[in-house]
Amino acid sequence: MMPAADSAAGPTAGPTGALAEDRERKTALYGQFARVGKALANPARLELLDLLAQGERSVEELGQAAGMKVANTSAQLKALAEAGLVAARREGAKVFYRLADDGVAELVEQVKAFAAARLAEAERAARDYLGDLDALEPVARDELARRIEGGDVVVLDVRPPVEYAAGHIPGAVNLPHDQLATRLADLTDKVPPGTDIVAYCRGRYCVFAPRAVRLLRERGYTAHPLDGGLPEWHRAGLPVTAGSSP
Repeated sequence: MMPAADSAAGPTAGPTGALAEDRERKTALYGQFARVGKALANPARLELLDLLAQGERSVEELGQAAGMKVANTSAQLKALAEAGLVAARREGAKVFYRLADDGVAELVEQVKAFAAARLAEAERAARDYLGDLDALEPVARDELARRIEGGDVVVLDVRPPVEYAAGHIPGAVNLPHDQLATRLADLTDKVPPGTDIVAYCRGRYCVFAPRAVRLLRERGYTAHPLDGGLPEWHRAGLPVTAGSSP
C-alpha cells in the first residue's frame, strides 16, 4: 500500500521549519550586535564619543567643538543613543549627552587600536595628523603619577576650560592649546627652573598636546606629551578631580 503524500512530507517539514526559525532568530540576534558596529561606522560619531569621553556636554557645545551644525550633531547623537552608546537628559530647552558608561570609551579605544594595528592606512593617517610622537618621548602614566608625587613636574592640560572643569589630573595647570602661544608668561610663573612639563589632552589621537609640546620646546622648555590623555589616565584608575582652574 502506497503511503499518503502528506505523510511522506511530514517528517521533513518539522525539522526544516525549525531550522528556518533558528536561522531567523540567529540573524535577529546578530542584527542587534551589528547596530553597535553601524553606529560606530561614522567618523563624526567617533569624534563625538571622544568629546563625550571628556565629560557631559550639550548638543550645542558638542556641535561647536566638532565643527558641526547643531541639527547634524543632534542626528548623530540620536543614532548613538539608539545603539545604547550615549544617554541624554534635558535641562530646560537644552539637551545634554554623556557616555552610557565607561565601557563605551573602552570600546572606542579598542576599535582605534585594532585599526591602527591592522590597517597601514590608519597608521599613516595618525602619523600625518599627529607627527612623530616617538621623537617627543611620551611619558607613561605610571611614571607621571610617580613624578607628581615627587613634585618635580608641571602637568599641563591643554584642553578647553569646560573639559578641564569636568575632570582633570589633580594639580594640572589649564592653558588651552589655542591660547598657549600668547599666554606663555602665565606658564613661566608656574614652572620652576629645570622643571619638566608634561602636557596632555583628550586622548591618544588628540593633536593638542603634541603641538603644545613642540611649541614649548621651540621656546626653550623641556616638555613631553603624556602617553594617552585624560580618558586613558582615568581608565587606569588614576585620580581625577573636577573644578575650574584657579
